[in-house]
Amino acid sequence: MADEIGFDDFLKVDIRVGRVVRAEPYPEARKPAIKLWIDFGPEIGEKRSSAQITAHYTPDGLIGKQVMAVVNFPPRQIGKFMSEVLVLGLPDPDGGVVLIGPDLEVPTGGRMH
Repeated sequence: MADEIGFDDFLKVDIRVGRVVRAEPYPEARKPAIKLWIDFGPEIGEKRSSAQITAHYTPDGLIGKQVMAVVNFPPRQIGKFMSEVLVLGLPDPDGGVVLIGPDLEVPTGGRMH
């Protein structure tokens, strides 16, 4: 378990729901990855991310999927691609990433609480 944090620390992490509007293979990445373009609604807009999620997902299968992401980390250069948000997932028994998202449709851009 990580170090204990206060509620104010938790509130600093802005986790929002977005919808994947575009996805492409990222063969230039060191580990297999997919480039994602995610719409977070009018307040935040469209942001990009690179995610190592090829064990369970294909680019075509991700279009329209709602995912959770941290939207207030600074952008990070991943090879030649600028990743602007951190898409959230959990490891399966073999270490493949399973994306986190709502189990029912929710408004795009909603903040986790």
